[in-house]
Amino acid sequence: MKTVTSDAAQFSFGVPEHRARLAKDAKDQFDFFNASLRPDAGFYVLGYDGSPLNSSVQELHTTTRLTHSFALGKLAGLSQCDTLIDQGMSYLWEFHRDREHGGYLWALDGKNIHDDRKLAYGHAFVLLAGASAKLAGHPDADRLIEDVTSTLDSHYWEDDHGLFSDEYNRNWTPFSTYRGMNANMHGVEALLTAYEATGREAYLQKAKRILDFLVYKNGASENWRLPEHYTENWQIDRSYSGNPMFRPAGTTPGHSFELGRLLLQYWDLSGRPDGTSIQTAWSLVERALTDAWDNERGGFFYTLNFDGTPAIRDRYWWPVTEAIGVLAAFLKLGDNAEQHQWYSRLWQFADAHYIDHTHGGWFPEIDENGQPTVTQFMGKPDIYHSIQAALFPLSTRLSHIGKDLNGVLSA
Repeated sequence: MKTVTSDAAQFSFGVPEHRARLAKDAKDQFDFFNASLRPDAGFYVLGYDGSPLNSSVQELHTTTRLTHSFALGKLAGLSQCDTLIDQGMSYLWEFHRDREHGGYLWALDGKNIHDDRKLAYGHAFVLLAGASAKLAGHPDADRLIEDVTSTLDSHYWEDDHGLFSDEYNRNWTPFSTYRGMNANMHGVEALLTAYEATGREAYLQKAKRILDFLVYKNGASENWRLPEHYTENWQIDRSYSGNPMFRPAGTTPGHSFELGRLLLQYWDLSGRPDGTSIQTAWSLVERALTDAWDNERGGFFYTLNFDGTPAIRDRYWWPVTEAIGVLAAFLKLGDNAEQHQWYSRLWQFADAHYIDHTHGGWFPEIDENGQPTVTQFMGKPDIYHSIQAALFPLSTRLSHIGKDLNGVLSA
């Protein structure tokens, strides 16, 4: 084990002081988000101080991400996670699930439908929640996995392309021809977790096909700056500009961090079959690190133009968390000085600007002076990105945090 000074040790991968800090942050996050439980059904969205925001609308990614995250908490040894997992699984099955048309509704207002769209992005998270719940031993996980897998296969999977389509009306009529990377990237995440939970090769095979297109086909040809948006026939759509948060123009370096980690996870789960995946993943991640890091203020620019210059300069928490996750994966493969430096730099920045040391949880965005601000997000939108930043470095496996957490938070 390397020797480091006391202050540096708090942010140095693998040393006891840093592992203790990770465990504390994870426990603080779970304590904070326990307040998400509504007394009847579903979850609140929480403000900075942990009090519920004045909204009864609940979106599918909120339900699924909380369920997934607390399943990880249970695997990590926390005893208070069952109630939230149970409530999430019940709300998915009883409310989000569309009993008339099948699939899962995007948003509810109490027991009423608020937004009846059927999005591949949301369905990927349903599969992730079900798979993580199964890893945590939930009795209703299998029925959720079976149901959402059937929906993904019958409505979204385009076998000719080896990719998921994106969006439908409630009755499965398409309302656009949009195709995108984000739903497919999270599809890979869900498929790999489902493979780990069930052992079914079909999940692993689909994940491979998506990675082949997004990383191997487009990554190398685009100088490792990944296009986000596509036409109906999966041609790059460089002119597309949608929602500035969820479908911004250009490239999104945070997604390169996620895909780099998922490529390593696939390589690990498939038996480490080649010697090229590590370098391919690093090409993707290194490009995003160097392009997107704000050398003057720290943090990552949210989006880039296709030449790597900054587009949206806002700084959000989730690209930092995802970069931490993939760097932790690389550092489990070897003692790389550059990767150590990036890892420590990111944790120091997160500790100074994003982590709420008073209430728990992470602030989702900061202003020009590095202070929490409210432009895109109200309150603290979810635990998903930030809890994985704490748990990935604590797990012993290369890149995933499912079966291998081994009660790291139970001490």
